[in-house]
Amino acid sequence: MRIARRTLLGALAGTAALGAMGSPPAGADPGPTPVGPTPAPGGGPTPVGPAPGPGSAAVPPAAPPHGAAGAAARLLPRHSGQLAFRTVARRDGRDAFRVSGGDGALLVEGTTPAVQLTGLHWYLRHVAHAHFSWAGAQTALPDRLPGVRTPLARTANVPHRFALNDTNDGYTGPYRGWDYWEHEIDVLALHGYNEVLVYTGADTVYHRTFAELGYSEDELNRWIPGPAHQPWWLVANLSSVGGPVWRELLARRADLARRIVARLRELGMTPVLPGYFGTVPPGFAERHRGARTVPQGDWGGFRRPDWLDPRTDAFARVAETFYRVQEELYGPSTMYKMDLLHEGGTPGDVPVGEAARAVERALRTARPDAVWAVLGWQNNPRRELLAAVDRSRMLVLDGLSDRYAKITDREADFNGTPYAFGTIFNFGGHTAIGANTRDWAELYHRWRTKPRSALRGIALMPEAADNNPAAMALFSDLPWTDGPPQLRTWFAQWPLQRYGTDDAHAAAAWDVLRRTAYGTSRSDGWSEPADSLFGARPDLATTRAAAWSPLRVRYDTQEFEKALTELLAAAPALHGRPAYRYDLLDVTRQAVANRARLLLPRIKAAHDARDRPRFRALTRQWFAWTDLLEAAVATDERHLLGRWIADARAWGTTDAERARLAQDALSLLTVWGPKPSADGGRLHDYANREWSGLVGGLYRLRWQTYFSALETSLATGRRPKAIDWYALEDRWLHTLPSLAIRPKGDIVAIARTVAGKLRQRT
Repeated sequence: MRIARRTLLGALAGTAALGAMGSPPAGADPGPTPVGPTPAPGGGPTPVGPAPGPGSAAVPPAAPPHGAAGAAARLLPRHSGQLAFRTVARRDGRDAFRVSGGDGALLVEGTTPAVQLTGLHWYLRHVAHAHFSWAGAQTALPDRLPGVRTPLARTANVPHRFALNDTNDGYTGPYRGWDYWEHEIDVLALHGYNEVLVYTGADTVYHRTFAELGYSEDELNRWIPGPAHQPWWLVANLSSVGGPVWRELLARRADLARRIVARLRELGMTPVLPGYFGTVPPGFAERHRGARTVPQGDWGGFRRPDWLDPRTDAFARVAETFYRVQEELYGPSTMYKMDLLHEGGTPGDVPVGEAARAVERALRTARPDAVWAVLGWQNNPRRELLAAVDRSRMLVLDGLSDRYAKITDREADFNGTPYAFGTIFNFGGHTAIGANTRDWAELYHRWRTKPRSALRGIALMPEAADNNPAAMALFSDLPWTDGPPQLRTWFAQWPLQRYGTDDAHAAAAWDVLRRTAYGTSRSDGWSEPADSLFGARPDLATTRAAAWSPLRVRYDTQEFEKALTELLAAAPALHGRPAYRYDLLDVTRQAVANRARLLLPRIKAAHDARDRPRFRALTRQWFAWTDLLEAAVATDERHLLGRWIADARAWGTTDAERARLAQDALSLLTVWGPKPSADGGRLHDYANREWSGLVGGLYRLRWQTYFSALETSLATGRRPKAIDWYALEDRWLHTLPSLAIRPKGDIVAIARTVAGKLRQRT
């Protein structure tokens, strides 16, 4: 370590010019920030050894590294001493990075610590053949990091690089702690993001705001949903679901939020906080003179909270309190997310334009220079809103850029408002592989470079993070790529970055995936892959599990299976690498899921022909595939329902609290909410996913119950009894057995078994 550090410092001392990046500007950091011990006076490394003896001058302990250096120490502890970071000025107002240096002594320059991490990751991928993602990493690096012959330099082509969906806190992990968020923030910075949506801790802001305005603690605890359901409360779709919450829970979430926003600021990233647009607890108008509320009706079977007319003095008072409390808790931001009348909200007799001006006025009073971020989704933002506000200080996060072919002119659609090219590729957090990468490659560059383009950013908004790592990486590259990405080249390089070695079979596997799961297009009106029939409420004619998922697989499934064959043929040296094992699981899981769509119509045909022996044989095959799927997903901690439940229970201090939190988290993935929403609102199984404990638990139980009823009907000639699926699911939720919280099994062996069965085309 000392030798590497001396080499590094010597190399930096001899750096006379910064090439394309220019010399350090006035106001920039005076020099690089090496990771590791603080240098002693005179430039040498701080001695490592026992504390000074009596009479010696005390040497204070070195402060832990922060910013990009701190992230490097977390991510690459064995190599962090070979890295130094320097902050430089923006180039024409744009973020940029540059990586230079020889073996074991690298200098990473960038306009913010986060951009420096983006540069580090660009170097790791393109030179060192290493990679971080939110699902697997490759860090098998040589002892000395390879040098850079020609400095790597990139400039961002857009200023806004926004990450996370409103639903993320629910579908990704409402009960994750700091260890998770620390790594998540690092990964987002490595991929070039500079704006991150932070909903954690908003519950405390609302609680304190309305406590000041006369509501009791008990009233507010019952109004605020449990953490898993809070994202939909924050967009005014529902309230009082999954709770009540309590003081200690809110305090812990507020502490976590403080750490999240502090780390984002440390890295030079913007925490995007919720703004106030009018959500109030029940009975607000009756308690406050001059207040006027508009009932919002239902959303998915849930009663929506009332909307406070923004034109009133009462709204201004609430907004002032909200922003003051939020700043006291988490500090100010420069971007706030607000969606008026989201997904079916009604303005009543309130003019939308006037309401929008009042909401904007409240924001500007509290945060004069802030950007108002709004989701582009369905008819949001409304044209009346855009016509009424200062569009130059607004950013539309377009959730439909890669969904509908009819979308061709966002400048006209958004009235010239700056917008971010966005993607949502896994509704509900489905585990399916795939994305419309052809659209990203073709549309982003064309829309950005056309005359009078208003495209100013990207918005990575999967409804749940932490899966589909190839989609994340490719989409994240768009702002740092000159011209449209060449997909054939990108996917050829990806396995080398992902696994750290140039393997012909791995490359062939990813070429198959490029042409199949990642080769879909918005021409069919979808931005996400089809979900799994194993997770559907049983019906012989069903074609999807969630009510709003595609009806069919959007690529050739037989061609897709070749990817599994090629991955299994890759060199055995890859088998122990986390990224390879994750991808092998993902492809295995998807191949099994696709097989259900081939098998279910055959089961239906046997049933309709009243062929009991064939019906019985085919349903046995169904459960054999179910068991293989359960075994596959049990090999990875991120696919364990037991881990999800344990995370939730850890936030409680009593048995009652732990049970309540587990039900909040578990219901979101299954029934979603009470029966009116689960059935009437068609939200049940919206967040279906192929996880151990779901596949072998609820999903297997439902299909077993259904097939048994059909077989009895074939034997007796009587119609099968109707099954109350919600009642069955609710019983399962409340009598859940103990589930594994640690992975088990060998995915390589299981994948070989699956590949062998796939070759037996029955």
